[in-house]
Amino acid sequence: MRLRLVKQNTNFDFFSRWKVWLGISGLLMVLALLSFFLQGLNYGIDFRGGTTIRTQSAEPLDVGQYRDAIGGLGLGDVSITEVFDPTFGPDQNVAMVRIQAQEGEEAVSVEVIERVEAALSEVVPDIEFVSVESVGPKVSGELIQTAAIAVLLAIGAVLIYIWLRFEWQFALGAVAALVHDVILTIGIFSELQIKFDLAIIAALLTIVGYSLNDTVVVFDRVRENLIKYKKKDLKEVLNISINETLSRTFMTSVTTLLALVSLFVLGGDVIRGFVFAMIWGVIVGTYSSIFVASAILLWLGVKRDWSKPTDTTGNQFANVDA
Repeated sequence: MRLRLVKQNTNFDFFSRWKVWLGISGLLMVLALLSFFLQGLNYGIDFRGGTTIRTQSAEPLDVGQYRDAIGGLGLGDVSITEVFDPTFGPDQNVAMVRIQAQEGEEAVSVEVIERVEAALSEVVPDIEFVSVESVGPKVSGELIQTAAIAVLLAIGAVLIYIWLRFEWQFALGAVAALVHDVILTIGIFSELQIKFDLAIIAALLTIVGYSLNDTVVVFDRVRENLIKYKKKDLKEVLNISINETLSRTFMTSVTTLLALVSLFVLGGDVIRGFVFAMIWGVIVGTYSSIFVASAILLWLGVKRDWSKPTDTTGNQFANVDA
């Protein structure tokens, strides 16, 4: 017996209230931007600046023990990760302790570093402090700028790709969905004040790819059905196309979410922010591929030029492989 999340031959009308869906998405984007500009993001050490202490001990590493030892010092954002390397011997247990720069300081002071080393020495007597490196606010500011450029370049590349593969209306619909997903993800991090670091930038770029994949699947079916149903209006063709791909969309989203929820519950604090961003991105990405990208396409309309051969309907680049 085959498992089906969506029954066969569905006939949902996704566009009976398409203006309402666009209005809701627009309102959520405005709220996300307001939260970002009024409240800002809770930047992690990557963007705020701080100090990294590399430790080594013969005892097996217990991240929770390290965190408890440093937690009472009131140092703000502290990140502790174990370093894995196949060249390490059994007595080489290496950790990276990252401490955010304190208010009004370029980096963590020597006194703070000594307090951290003393606290860790109490719980791990044989611990060694191999190196201490600091990242100032200037470098962190450059990281923020570089991260923003990376996201914008990814979205720009998507715009060009969809434009070449389909038509400009499809491109604008796909990019609108991507911008929608990125803004809502940044907004939820701003609203909940979840730590925002370089791992979240990686999640944003992954969300862009995931959302684009969903949107291209729908748009491919739309293009096929525009040729197949030459006398049906665009709204009907879009509804048929989304219903035909609905089972695939839900199966992909649900199986991805199963893995992500498992990581969120069992993965620990180090990757929890990244996984949360991915879970949120899968949900809004699935929503936007149906209710944003396709609704924008319906609003803009598509020129149906049947004088061209069917394998190049759209424009001269329509048969470019994905």
